Order: sequence, then C-alpha cells, then structure tokens
Amino acid sequence: MTDDPLGVTVCEDGLARPPWAVTPGMMRDYYDTEWGMPVDGESAHFERLCLEGFQSGLSWATILRKRPAFREVFCDFDVDTVAAFGETDVERLLTDARIIRHRGKIEATIGNAAATIALRDTVDGGLVSLLWSFRPERTPTPETITEVPTSSPESVAMSKELRRRGFRFVGPTTMYALMEALGIVDTHLVGSFRRGSSGVWAPDGSPRARR
Repeated sequence: MTDDPLGVTVCEDGLARPPWAVTPGMMRDYYDTEWGMPVDGESAHFERLCLEGFQSGLSWATILRKRPAFREVFCDFDVDTVAAFGETDVERLLTDARIIRHRGKIEATIGNAAATIALRDTVDGGLVSLLWSFRPERTPTPETITEVPTSSPESVAMSKELRRRGFRFVGPTTMYALMEALGIVDTHLVGSFRRGSSGVWAPDGSPRARR
C-alpha cells in the first residue's frame, strides 16, 4: 500500500482501488468486474478494439455510458454484419445522438470489421490470436497512477501490424489501452484488490498460463 494520493485508496467496503475507481458507480463497477479481464471470441475482442478507437480524445466514462447504444447500432459488434454496412448506414449512424457521431471513427469501425474478416484467412485464430501475440514477457508493477505506462514496445508493434492489415484508429496509445482492458497487460496498481485477478499475470508481474 502506498501513501501517495495517486496510489490505491481503501474504500468504504474495505477494498483498495485506484483513484479513478474510488467513487461508487459506473466506473467502479467497470473496474471491479470487467477492466483487465480476458474476453471470449472474435466479437468481444472486436468490440473492445472499436470502443477504444471511439474513446480516442474522449473519456472512457463517456464511452461506457454510451456502450449499450453502441452495441445496439453495431449489432453487438458482429463482425460480418458490421462489415456489410454501407453509406446509408454511415449516414444513419451520424444522426444517432446516442453514440459518438464521428464519421472517421464510424467508417473505421466498418473497415476494421472487413479487416477482421480478412484475418481469418491469414492468421490462425484470427483477430484474437493476433492481439494476444503481443503479450509481453512481463507486465508492469505500478504503485501509482503516474507509473502506469501509456504505450509499450508491444503496443507500438501491435499498432504497426494492425495498420499494415488495414485497421484504423489503432495508434500505440489506443492499443495499449486495449491491452490493459483485455488483460494482455495488467496495470492494476500494486495493492489493488484486483491485481492479478485476470489469471493471466501474477501480482508480481510474472506470467501465468492464459486461462
């Protein structure tokens, strides 16, 4: 446990959390149950990749509030369905105030669906395997928020490879956030009750066999 105000705080329920998850509500619930946990299947990985792209320049809280609408309009991020979207769908989405109405990000989501389909024929395991292939040998062990990286050699390499394969809105910082969200790295603060909860990493930063 650290005395630094940017480190973990023991909350009213006796559990230690980082500053952004201290207040009861949506962000705490996300931290406690989802953030840093592996997901199953192509659609779930595709959803997280797309939502991290939409988050670029915005707060994650904004995306989380809009996530139910994103799931509705993008058909639960079914890759084949989204890849078939056309200009009419783009224009429809641009009028939907429930989501982020950014043409570039909407078009990138559709294009990224097509790129995900292409991966099925070129990468064994498709998008899921490609993303997890960038898991590092060790994960960070930050004690404060200021010690949490915003990118890594692996996120830079992931970004470069995805761009090579036709993906957009997949910069190194965005991809590092994706790696954190999926548990490919564990940046839960040392002392947090969630540290090591993914099963992918031990609390000391050493690897465990994935699931």
